[in-house]
Amino acid sequence: MKVPPSARHLTLGSAYRRLLSAPPGVVLAVIAGLFLAVNLVFAVLYLTVGGIAHARPGSFADAFFFSVQTLATIGYGEMHPVSLVANLIVTIEALLGPILTVMGTGLVFARASAVHPRVAFARVAVVTPLEGVPTLMVRVRSEQWSSIAGALVRLTLIRTERDAEGQTLHRMRDLALTRELSPLSAGELTMIHSINASSPLHGATPGSLRASGAELFATVVGIDGPTGQLVQAGHRYTTHDILFGRRFVSRVTELPGPRMRLDLQGFDEVGPDSARS
Repeated sequence: MKVPPSARHLTLGSAYRRLLSAPPGVVLAVIAGLFLAVNLVFAVLYLTVGGIAHARPGSFADAFFFSVQTLATIGYGEMHPVSLVANLIVTIEALLGPILTVMGTGLVFARASAVHPRVAFARVAVVTPLEGVPTLMVRVRSEQWSSIAGALVRLTLIRTERDAEGQTLHRMRDLALTRELSPLSAGELTMIHSINASSPLHGATPGSLRASGAELFATVVGIDGPTGQLVQAGHRYTTHDILFGRRFVSRVTELPGPRMRLDLQGFDEVGPDSARS
């Protein structure tokens, strides 16, 4: 689904949200760049109006470092404003300094304290018979040893449909799962949707899904065990990612006694379903 150009304008709020999910290096680079840019602007102002005691005339370096001392509220005392205009500029910069400090500190704290769930979704979804019924399956697992308690898993189908009046609509259909609430630990779970007569996917084929521009969204929402914070993750599947007549390869091996072993490799591995093998 394409986003209209009018909805892509970057606002202060959207920039802040992007920084919350950006890599740490990008966040530090943005903060450092903003700090440098503000000091460059004020250095030009000080250099233009003058009025800074003990600053060498025409020295951009002195003006810049005086701006740094003012913005950071260091105030060594050697350079100080002596004119009315210079004092007004210092007042503005002194007011701006704590604001930028609070914004930068808040961003770093929010970024450091946010929980980023390491949840992996299989690269493909499969449609395969299960107990004689065509079934949609999506694999998901947690890649961290701490569990996600009470993980709520959902599958949503988005496609274009034609209603009784002949209008074409873009609709979202929730796909009922055999189990929607389950703990997600270092193992894995499989989202299972039976394609019965009441399913929105009843009678669907790869061709009909492509014709309707169908997309499948898998989401996981739960509580991170160690921190107690709400976490969420999601993945989008296009029609090219939904494989009919394939099934996920079992990774469970029975061992002597009442034991089983889960192979952590081959998470995305698929093979032909039993009806076609």
